[in-house]
Amino acid sequence: MTSDRPGTKVPEEAYVWIWLPGATMPVVAGRIARDGRRLIFNYGQSYLDLEDRIPIYVPELPLRSGAIAPRARLGMPGCLRDAAPDAWGRRVILNRTFGRKCKDVEIAALDELTCLLESGSDRTGSLDFQHSPSEYVPRVVQTATLEELLSAAEKVEQGVPLTPGLDQALFHGTSLGGARPKAMIRDGDTKMIAKFPSSTDTYNMVKAEYVAMRLAAMAGLNVAPVQLEQVAGKDVLLVERFDRAKTKDGWMRKAMVSALTLFGLDAMMARYASYEDLAEIIRHRFTSPKSTLHELYGRLVFNVLCGNMDDHARNHAGFWDGEYLTLTPAYDICPQSRSGNVASQAMLIVGNKRASTLATCLETAPNFQLSEKAAKDIIAWQISTIRDGWDDICKEAVLTEVEHNLLAQHIFLNDFIFEGAPKGLQ
Repeated sequence: MTSDRPGTKVPEEAYVWIWLPGATMPVVAGRIARDGRRLIFNYGQSYLDLEDRIPIYVPELPLRSGAIAPRARLGMPGCLRDAAPDAWGRRVILNRTFGRKCKDVEIAALDELTCLLESGSDRTGSLDFQHSPSEYVPRVVQTATLEELLSAAEKVEQGVPLTPGLDQALFHGTSLGGARPKAMIRDGDTKMIAKFPSSTDTYNMVKAEYVAMRLAAMAGLNVAPVQLEQVAGKDVLLVERFDRAKTKDGWMRKAMVSALTLFGLDAMMARYASYEDLAEIIRHRFTSPKSTLHELYGRLVFNVLCGNMDDHARNHAGFWDGEYLTLTPAYDICPQSRSGNVASQAMLIVGNKRASTLATCLETAPNFQLSEKAAKDIIAWQISTIRDGWDDICKEAVLTEVEHNLLAQHIFLNDFIFEGAPKGLQ
């Protein structure tokens, strides 16, 4: 092992364990190891000999012997990077390791293998990472209340070292993606992600996401179920996990890959990701391509209508069964505050255009196998759903007058989105 920090050791390898479809226990699939600046993967022969083996993801990691290098310009296979923690999980890992508030540069410098091995085992998708190729030891945590988890998240943001109990409680969520404070909890036969407010929030983002997710479901989109809870006087959003299923023998895990991985991009190249390219991938590689295209188009339209400009490629994903992809339920639909009227989506919509307008959505409709009339009908339906369901959902969220006015007047159905749209959609 090498070391790039006093008192720390950087691992040279990790073993990749996988839950096969229908299984409640993992098997070792292979080994990921350092090769200069890249991480190289090898399948284990014992895995290749299994009758029910599946590739972790193709075309990245096809079932074959020998070293498999990551795609050009990538430091590691994207399908493995999808299982690694993002900004929030890395902040928790740094807090555990160094006991202080971390800076963005420290987060970026945290070694990928360290992140894989130091984050919780109940990570997104069907993979986990271990020091051993023969013994699976899950990194589990003590149960904790939402209040304890909220307190732990606040301390991490403040750079305050956690007590051993709080440290273990929050550790469970280190493998989750995203930059905002969160943790994982279990409620009977359901696993959920708890999303907490951040000290940097300029408005109530927890309630805003709840309102958006509920309205998206009312509009007929396939959306992860959500609940809103009050914990120690603060709002907490609970999002049901769709990559887990409880059986009499234990928990099954569903394999997932992000759209970023489908594109063959990493986070530094995410600006090149586009809805147009994702539609092309869906046409060739997804189950039920036509209905999936219509679903994705509906999500694009709703993101524009609700002001969710954070629709980057990690916020789209597909289930992977070893051969085909299936679009997952929508998640992370979080309206964003804007300083001015003009806005753009995180992913390109059509060509080099990413303007958050209905006109841009209409222009790309043919890429989703939709006529102009069909696209207009989807847009009109979503607008009417938002307007008709607005009061009821706002009451569910118990919005204050200030929160209500912010969402209603500046974020949802913002005037800018209607620029250039046909009169019937205004």
